[in-house]
Amino acid sequence: MTSPSAPDADHVLPDVLGEPWTAETLHLGHDDEGPVVATLVHHAAAEPTRRAVLYVHGFSDYFFQVDFARWWLDRGYDFYALDLRKYGRSLRDGQTPAFVTDLDQYGEELAEAWERITVRDGHTHVIGAAHSTGGLVLPLWLDAARPAGLAGVVLNSPWLDMQGSVLLRTVGTVAIDRLGAHRPRFEIKRAVDGFYTQALHRDHQGEWDFDLSWKPAESMKVYAGWLRAVRRGHARVHRGLDVGAPVLVLSSDRSSHPTSFDDDLVSTDVVLDVEQIRRWSTSLSRHVTYAAVPGAIHDVVLSREPVRHAAYAEIERWLDTYVAVDAGV
Repeated sequence: MTSPSAPDADHVLPDVLGEPWTAETLHLGHDDEGPVVATLVHHAAAEPTRRAVLYVHGFSDYFFQVDFARWWLDRGYDFYALDLRKYGRSLRDGQTPAFVTDLDQYGEELAEAWERITVRDGHTHVIGAAHSTGGLVLPLWLDAARPAGLAGVVLNSPWLDMQGSVLLRTVGTVAIDRLGAHRPRFEIKRAVDGFYTQALHRDHQGEWDFDLSWKPAESMKVYAGWLRAVRRGHARVHRGLDVGAPVLVLSSDRSSHPTSFDDDLVSTDVVLDVEQIRRWSTSLSRHVTYAAVPGAIHDVVLSREPVRHAAYAEIERWLDTYVAVDAGV
């Protein structure tokens, strides 16, 4: 992968992933840190199609999951991915990475991306896909916006509740809500060992190439205002959403908390509690399919090869069973 660069012109430019990947800057005005942008990454299918996927990444992340994209491209879907504001390709000098105080702020770039995919580019059948925090952001927007053309949603280990004790999820949430309202940039200190990212990156123990300045091993800093926004998003999920289309939720079959580099690190979810994912999945839509993939990691599609192929088989079954495709698509 080349060194980080991000397009600022209005036209489409080659992406850091290399041709035929392209990147298009979405200009979103200004905030107290200056100009705000998002980046729409795109790879067209081999033949013209009215089908597309829009993918949204997680926290301390950006789009680089080209194996996942290739799976969709091989099935005749154009693939789009959105680097949200202040993440990855969209992060600008002087900005606080990943920082927002309301998850609804992401609605601006999601709406802009959707308009370009459907109205400008003519796609009538769109699958929304997202991972982890993106798996919270995307359903909240879909529930509120109900965009035309949505055919289904695939969520990979969506973050639907705060992992940890009951006390943390109740009293702790009240404290975060107050602190985040009054001191949004107060840093919530965490101990991050970096094992998970090292287990993914090919320069360490993994097989994937990604930019460690955009997806750092030590993760990004967490601020009270951002965590308050996430907890408020969780509360909306818990009250119940309806994204307006069939949903597939994938996760590992097991969570763990390894303290060293061991087998659990590459065969379980070491980030989120899969029991919480399972519990809250049915709050996302009127029709939800949940699949626990044995041996999967937090980002299911970055699991070891046999495991991710099992995940793709789950997506294939779900598509064939629940996602209607018009003859003209």
